[in-house]
Amino acid sequence: MLLGTVLVLLLLGGGPASAHAALRSTDPADGSVVKKSPRSITLTFTESVGLIDDSFRLLDPDNQRVKLGGAGHVDGRSDTVRVKLPKTLGTGTFTVAWRVVSADSHPVSGAFTFSVGKASPTLAVLPSDATEDPATDGLYNIGRYLAYVAAALLVGTAAFVAVCRPPDTRPLRRPLLVGGWTLAGSTVFLFFLRAPYEAGTGPSGALDPSGLLRTLEGRPGLALVARLLLLAAAVALLLRQRRRPEPSRAALVVGAVLAGGLALTWAGAEHASAGIQVPLAMTSSVLHLLAMAFWLGGLVALLTLLPRASVPSRVVTRFSRLAGISVTVLVVTGVYQSWRGLGSVSALTDTTYGRVLLAKLAAVAVLLAAGAWSRATVTRQAKVPRARTKEQTEETEGTEGTEGTEGTETVVTAETKALEKVHGRVHVNVHEKVLEKATVGGTPAREESPAAAEGTPPPPPPRPSSAEPPLTPAESAHSRALRRSVLLEVAVSVVVLVLTTILTGTLPGRAAAEAATSAQQSGGLPVASVTVVPFDFGKPGLRGKVQVTLDPGTVGDNTLQAVVFGPDGGFVTVPELRISFTLPSQDIGPLDAGLVDKGGYWASDKVSLPIEGTWEMKTTIRATDIDQVSVAKDVRIVR
Repeated sequence: MLLGTVLVLLLLGGGPASAHAALRSTDPADGSVVKKSPRSITLTFTESVGLIDDSFRLLDPDNQRVKLGGAGHVDGRSDTVRVKLPKTLGTGTFTVAWRVVSADSHPVSGAFTFSVGKASPTLAVLPSDATEDPATDGLYNIGRYLAYVAAALLVGTAAFVAVCRPPDTRPLRRPLLVGGWTLAGSTVFLFFLRAPYEAGTGPSGALDPSGLLRTLEGRPGLALVARLLLLAAAVALLLRQRRRPEPSRAALVVGAVLAGGLALTWAGAEHASAGIQVPLAMTSSVLHLLAMAFWLGGLVALLTLLPRASVPSRVVTRFSRLAGISVTVLVVTGVYQSWRGLGSVSALTDTTYGRVLLAKLAAVAVLLAAGAWSRATVTRQAKVPRARTKEQTEETEGTEGTEGTEGTETVVTAETKALEKVHGRVHVNVHEKVLEKATVGGTPAREESPAAAEGTPPPPPPRPSSAEPPLTPAESAHSRALRRSVLLEVAVSVVVLVLTTILTGTLPGRAAAEAATSAQQSGGLPVASVTVVPFDFGKPGLRGKVQVTLDPGTVGDNTLQAVVFGPDGGFVTVPELRISFTLPSQDIGPLDAGLVDKGGYWASDKVSLPIEGTWEMKTTIRATDIDQVSVAKDVRIVR
């Protein structure tokens, strides 16, 4: 009952959105100047978002944090959030830093500025896009990689056993155990890391009770809980079927449902759960994940069996068919998901999502080539036993004809009759029951034993050997080739899984384009360009950074403000600060900004940049009469 409820929440929880939230507009607008203190700050996103405990931070011009009121969604709108402000803020430029969780479970963050009364220099440093804690982010990504690999191993090995029916499944128990335990461990690991991952804090917050409770209330946490419940049910099913030679029809149906449910725990909490055509996207994602697991997990299962014994050709042929169907499903669903995530052909090269997708497509092409090699090897190997049987048949027919001309006859000895009396039936092969009695010069080649003549039952004959006939040189060569091709497929599949995991954490091109279009249609002021320039004189205490704000950061006239910070992050003064701009592609510059010391910060009321492009900003800092350093940074100027 609990599991069904969780799965329904995953299915119904996704709404129309853009997969990865992007900021659409703010009120006050970014870079705007308002006459009096606003009563609240409102942010509108391209999709529904969730709040965390510290979603908003407001810093005054002196870099002091302003106490905020309650935050929540506006009028039940899941894509719009608002936080209350104090009655009076004072005058100057304020910095807003925000962090929310998008509908596809990924945290997103950013910052913007607005001014009350008039713009002023600010000591607050705008946070960069990389606000995640490196340790938490790295550990969380490792957990996601392990979960994908473990799911493919568990589901793919189980499907291999159910569909391909290998005669000996004992070697496959280890990959099933490894896949199950790894999936369980990675899921618990992700559950505890979820709260610090969303907040961008260190791993030490993994055991915080309030964070765990917040994880349980969100869709990503529900997906992880559902995954554990489904995994427990899958383990119970595997244990029940362990002693049966073949799975029953009911077990196959239940196993298919559990596999689909496991795939749904990913589809219901990532890109497919947000964006256009959500029901179709989630169905496509489930099929894509299952096809990936059947193919890649089945490859590992086949590779596990190959070194231990000669795998029957029917098993390899069945897996070859299963892999062919899986590849077809992967191609169809992959094309749809690529179209849904990109939105345009140009996004393939202009966005990070598109470039990672191209890398994945290249890896998949190599994987398909390795799969074709494996299928060709299987086809060649399947022909060897048929040719061998035909030769043996011709040889046997020739031998029987020769013996018939020599008057050879077959008789049933007293030993066989005695066995029939004692055991009720003959327990040996017909070739072992029929013995030849040949005479050479009138002397029988084999005589009845005295024990048989006296009616004493002899000991039972030796049981036929179960050992398979040795492989021919051609079969051995084909088997080695198959192992090499399967090993290559497994190696490339690991690369494909890694790239797939990276894609699920990357902003899709369609979402980026929609956010840019929404920002243009909102009519707000352009976003100011903020650049942090680090410097180091190579002497103790003579290092720090310069925060340069170019407003509005567009073609034409701009204002420029520069604040210098020391090694401890505090505000410092320097005897001289110069900034110039050069556009190498058009051979323009250097254009001096003409900075003036304003008594604590440096500023210029007019910096004219005539052409759109990537300008090189050269910042020169003089700390003493003999200590001076210059640092160049690129600045993007737009229309």
